[in-house]
Amino acid sequence: MSTTDFDVVIIGLGPTGGTLANLLAMNNLSILVLEKEAGIYNLPRAVHFDDEVMRVFNTIGITKSLTKKLIINKGTKFVNEKGKILLDWPRPKVITENGWYPSYRFHQPDLERSLRHRLKRYEKVLISQNSEVYKTINYKNHSIIHYKNIKTNQIFSVKSKYVIGCDGANSFLRKQIKSQMEHLGFEQRWAVIDLILKTKKTNLPDRTIQYCNSKRPATYCRNVGKRRRWEIALKEEESVEQFFDSKTLWKFLNQWVSKDEAIIERKTVYTFQSAIANKWRRGRQLLVGDAAHLTPPFMGQGMCAGIRDASNLAWKISICCKKGHNKRLLDTYQSERSSNVKDYINTAMKMGELLNSIGGSKVSDTVYVEKDGTIKMNSIKPELGKGLGNLHDKNRGKIFPFLKINFNKEFDDLFSCYPILITNNKESEKKLKIRTYSSIDIPEIETILKKFNSNSLIIRPDRFVLASTDKSDLKEFSLLFHNDIYAL
Repeated sequence: MSTTDFDVVIIGLGPTGGTLANLLAMNNLSILVLEKEAGIYNLPRAVHFDDEVMRVFNTIGITKSLTKKLIINKGTKFVNEKGKILLDWPRPKVITENGWYPSYRFHQPDLERSLRHRLKRYEKVLISQNSEVYKTINYKNHSIIHYKNIKTNQIFSVKSKYVIGCDGANSFLRKQIKSQMEHLGFEQRWAVIDLILKTKKTNLPDRTIQYCNSKRPATYCRNVGKRRRWEIALKEEESVEQFFDSKTLWKFLNQWVSKDEAIIERKTVYTFQSAIANKWRRGRQLLVGDAAHLTPPFMGQGMCAGIRDASNLAWKISICCKKGHNKRLLDTYQSERSSNVKDYINTAMKMGELLNSIGGSKVSDTVYVEKDGTIKMNSIKPELGKGLGNLHDKNRGKIFPFLKINFNKEFDDLFSCYPILITNNKESEKKLKIRTYSSIDIPEIETILKKFNSNSLIIRPDRFVLASTDKSDLKEFSLLFHNDIYAL
């Protein structure tokens, strides 16, 4: 048995674990990633992410390789049995405040390869595959993680400042910290069938279609390349074997595609659920992604929520590793993220009710009616929950827009690891306890501050505004920030 020290141990190397590892590695932390599988699962699973997530991937540095393997998603339509549109959720091909298109389709193995390849550039990151964690112990100043190589049965023990469970819906770490899942009301078995078209088939929809039906709701997804997905609700009395019988399955799929036109790449059954863990942290052990919350897939926000978790937590963990453990700072992770993710889950549940023809089209406050009677929906953008910053600050929790400084440099690069202060003050303090940039240094800052109707802003590494002020005393303003982050 060997003992090694790390800043962070991450359990699980899916998209969420891979993203978190990259964000932490950017902060020069030593990281051990423990992954139970021998390699990347080479079949499709998650298929969608949005502009906010793409901005995180850009921060990590993988968009150049990833963009070549994506398609821009055009949106979703909910239709009834007669083909009438009940709800239209378009995703216009315009660049958002995050600097990217609103919605993308991807092939999960492509994303995982990009994330793992990027991790190779960090000498302090160690990935151990075939590694199953079987015990963790929480101490005041560290955690001990026991794991075994499932091929050789060799036993290992490591010590780390923090251990983070990115280990999915059946999270081992969630059981270890005795966190309970609070079920929010949606639970339904769905068959998921991924097909690869043999030829170019032009009569299939070029966007996601939700087929609303009380007996057999279904979803069609236009995925990357010749990949297409169908998700089909199973009846309570229906067995998996019964539905996946070749004759039964192709009888259902024949309304879109014949057996001669496609091959089945993957077929499986998921129980779509809505649930959220009551405890995301115990001491130095934390949950991220599906380990902390589960959503029905009708918004395509399952993986996105995990990436948002990683973005919120990474900079806070980094500060704790460098400045010392800060319980109250880490508690803001759950308080800020849980209400945000719950808004997505509740909207996805209402979409599920519409799909099952037991609910209406008013799935969120962003639904509106066009002059021609068409019912449409804009994407929701839930705010951060209570946490860092003053809730009475009009700008606290708003997304800070993506900004190019020049051809080669992005403003995001300036605050990817630590918060920064931007200001219009011409005589900004030289000895502030936070890195400061003025509109003298970067002229674009003045335009941004006008948008926020503020003289100065503090921006967090996860792209949210922490605080704003119109006061000229930046020393006092930065001290408030310092107390909020470091002296909670």
